[in-house]
Amino acid sequence: MMGTPNPPPFEPAHAFTPRLMELVGDPLYSEVWTDPALSPRDRSIATVAVLAALYRPDELPEHLHRAIDNGVTRDEIAALLTHVAFYAGFPAAISASAIAARTLPD
Repeated sequence: MMGTPNPPPFEPAHAFTPRLMELVGDPLYSEVWTDPALSPRDRSIATVAVLAALYRPDELPEHLHRAIDNGVTRDEIAALLTHVAFYAGFPAAISASAIAARTLPD
């Protein structure tokens, strides 16, 4: 399915549920993402896998970019999505791969 990717859900979500979006900033990004028990790279790998498995197309593009920023390569993301297929199902992995192809062009 080609076309314009969905815009990030944060703006409409913030307008509708400002308290929910405050919780994304604090504690999610201020505490959970900075917990030294996992590196940002490992946290990105886990997050991309979960978003792919649960089919969260609105959230996945942002976290694909974050994963690249955190040192995960395109090849590693491709391998991760292939791995996800065996645990979350091929349709979820194929959908996530299509999103990744649109989000992370060559």
